[in-house]
Order: sequence, then C-alpha cells, then structure tokens
Amino acid sequence: MSIIPNIFGRRRTNVFDPFSLDVWDPFEGFPFSNFNSLSDGARSSETSSFVNANIDWKETPDAHVFKADVPGLKKEEVKVEVEDDRVLQISGERNKENEEKGDTWHRVERSSGKFVRRFRLPENAKVEEVKAAMENGVLTVTVPKVEVKKPDVKSIQISG
Repeated sequence: MSIIPNIFGRRRTNVFDPFSLDVWDPFEGFPFSNFNSLSDGARSSETSSFVNANIDWKETPDAHVFKADVPGLKKEEVKVEVEDDRVLQISGERNKENEEKGDTWHRVERSSGKFVRRFRLPENAKVEEVKAAMENGVLTVTVPKVEVKKPDVKSIQISG
C-alpha cells in the first residue's frame, strides 16, 4: 500500500521500497514551464505523455524478469541500459505520425513522446549478463541472479 494517495496519478510507488526510484513530484503536470520536474530530469514535458510505460518486475529462483508494455514500438526505438551502480534503465520514444497535406484527422488518441523507467537492481543481480527480447509489443528484460551456494554441513561426531 502506498503512502502517496492515488489521486496524484497511476504511480504505485512505495516510499519504503528500496528498489523504487519513482518520486512523487508535486509540480508534475503544472502548466508552468519552470516546473518541468523536480524528481527526475528524464520526466520533462517531452516525456509526460508516454512516461507511464507499464512495467512488471518479478523475481524467480534464477532471475529478475522485467516485462514492459511498449505497443507499436520497434526494438530500435527502445533502449535497455545498466548504469554504474546496478541501475537498470529502460527508455524509448514513439514519434508522432507525419501529417500529409490532404489528410483530415478526426481523432488523435495514441500517445507519443519519450519514456524512461529506472530500477535499482539488488546485490544478487548479474548485471554483466542482462538479456532483452521484444515480442508482440512486450519487452522482456532478464537479469540472471548470482547463484547462492549452500553452506557445506559437516556432521561432527560427539565423543564421550
């Protein structure tokens, strides 16, 4: 359950989650150009229309798996990066359709713009072995986990 009320948008941020990098910006959405964003430079007015790329993160026994809904984007329009301190960044851009003379638009509902999502990976992530694949508008990023070696237990005979 989030401390930040849901009236501020669809963000499901938990301030107690050490892996969450989402920060509530009280000036987000204001019409003033000076208040583009306080929490993250990536969330400027250019990113506001497509910033909420929905991403699921699940942990399996072998890996951390991220699934991002990016319908209509080609793999060349999406970028997956791991930054210095185990931060996974998924970003992309959907461009507006070109307007041609003679076209009459009756409705424009599909969003366009940039999105950036960042996740701090836990200590057990093998950041050098990250893999990404895209299929049917879903980007799947797999981050293998370091194998945890079970301690060898040696039974000791009790004398006496």
